[in-house]
Amino acid sequence: NMKASDAFNTMTEMVKETVDDFNTAKEEGRKANEVFNKVRKARSHKFNTAFKQIDAALKIIYTDMTKSSKHPLGGNAYLSLDDADEPYRGGMKFNAMPPMKRFRDMEQLSGGEKTVAALSLLFAIHSHRPAPFFIMDEVDAALDNVNVLKVCNYIRQRSDDFQCIVISLKDMFYERSESLIGICRDVSSNSSRTLTLDLTKFDRKSEGQKRSRVGGEDAA
Repeated sequence: NMKASDAFNTMTEMVKETVDDFNTAKEEGRKANEVFNKVRKARSHKFNTAFKQIDAALKIIYTDMTKSSKHPLGGNAYLSLDDADEPYRGGMKFNAMPPMKRFRDMEQLSGGEKTVAALSLLFAIHSHRPAPFFIMDEVDAALDNVNVLKVCNYIRQRSDDFQCIVISLKDMFYERSESLIGICRDVSSNSSRTLTLDLTKFDRKSEGQKRSRVGGEDAA
């Protein structure tokens, strides 16, 4: 068969091209796998770093926000992963145990307890990646006066780190704010009107009056 040699050469060339393509694809697959493993490792490292920092901050913040004279140790809150080795394959659980209460699911906590737990988690996340300000819309709706005071005190303690804008109907928030902004209806123009009040001026005046009274008593 005079064409057998030509056919053999053609097939040999096709096999060579196929082998070259296979080796090229194999090398590209190896490089892609290396890049994928590198990205997965970096992603897991960043996630675990953030997770550990937020979890540690959460425990401290929740304890601080649930402390009281009756419960000086406060409550306990923590985060847990369904899959610690591959955190992206599973979910994450948030558990909070108020003072003197046994472990229970978050769904079984009261509205106020859920609010304190949620705010603690929010502040913990903020401690890892700070935001310039917060806007909180009636987060105190389910809180009693004791817990409102705790939230107010925590926000005031962190006022140097971030600005917090709170929409609230509780007098306790008003009393401990640096400024008030009110929206009311202007009857004359039939539109909304904004009223502002800087409470820091009154704080300075009250402090100055206290100092003057103390100085007068000393002089007397």
